[in-house]
Amino acid sequence: MEIRAAVTEEEGGAFEVQTLELEEPDANEVVVRVVGAGVCHTDMIVRDQEYPSPLPIVLGHEGSGVVESVGSAVSTVEPGDRVVMSFDSDGTCRHCREGHPAYCEDFFAHNFGGLRPDGTSPLSRDGEPVHGRFFGQSSFATHAMATERNVVPVDDDVPLELLGPLGCGVQTGAGGVINTLDPQAGSTIAVFGAGSVGLSAVMAADLKGCTDVVSIDLKRNRLEKAAELGATATVNPEAVDDVVAAVREATGGAVDYAVETTGVAAVAQQAIDSLTQRGTVGIIGAPPLGTEASFDVNDLILNGRTVTGIVEGDSTPTEFIPDLIELYRQGKFPFDELVTYYDFEEIEQAVADSESGETIKPVLRVSEP
Repeated sequence: MEIRAAVTEEEGGAFEVQTLELEEPDANEVVVRVVGAGVCHTDMIVRDQEYPSPLPIVLGHEGSGVVESVGSAVSTVEPGDRVVMSFDSDGTCRHCREGHPAYCEDFFAHNFGGLRPDGTSPLSRDGEPVHGRFFGQSSFATHAMATERNVVPVDDDVPLELLGPLGCGVQTGAGGVINTLDPQAGSTIAVFGAGSVGLSAVMAADLKGCTDVVSIDLKRNRLEKAAELGATATVNPEAVDDVVAAVREATGGAVDYAVETTGVAAVAQQAIDSLTQRGTVGIIGAPPLGTEASFDVNDLILNGRTVTGIVEGDSTPTEFIPDLIELYRQGKFPFDELVTYYDFEEIEQAVADSESGETIKPVLRVSEP
């Protein structure tokens, strides 16, 4: 079938909306008519080849929509179902079997390889393949080819176009706090970066009962939003001489937990330095492959500090995404306040507004719910 999709042709190139051909689904695949698609920092670092997915490619990995057709082996969804598309995994490795699909042994190939496991793509143009399995979906398109493993059925009482960011950015920030750090009520936390991931972490920290939640960012509009969503203090690094000292002053001491979402190595060091004894920092922000950071080994040893990496909030999407939706229904997790909508054809503007910080979470409206 013919679809419209935003194709990235070259490193640093534009997202060009073109007509492509989408194949019929294989046995375990699901064709989804895309209603909404979030724009994420990961799309941009792949566009810029900081993570080397093959080109040309259709990016987009925060899709929501309606199932149009399914492969012969699919049993959990059927045409007409409303779904959120999340990350992909093999489902067979030890980490997947133990309930940690975000740490799938074949995660990179399934999510950044752009192809099915057999090396084919469901998308083509003039008979030539276009990589169309980014995060098992490539949802910058009117239709996406997902897998049964990475679609999450959702109810019809929440706006479908809103839900795509739950598939990556929102679940990453919220899950990083709820699933990985698991702070106890009364604890303190600093969240470095106030984009959609960082602000989701702020909301999650508030849900968990953290009494001091510090948000650190360079953008005033984002810090203001953080204060609305549960941050008890905010820090703009350009307005202080010492970020770590400012965090400690805001909390009356070092923090129990920190979350680093910027992907900047120097900021990761600030996050570590903000910790109290036996504190833990979760590293979420993704810098270019090969980025290294240094730390004082004795500082970690003598203070009992922990540094842990976090992928996709260590979540099982079929369980965690419905939980976040229920929290949203109850007014406890208002992630809709992060979202600004754009028409699909405005994708370049959405990306520019995201990169400038003007928009926290752009979501493309691709079709009617």
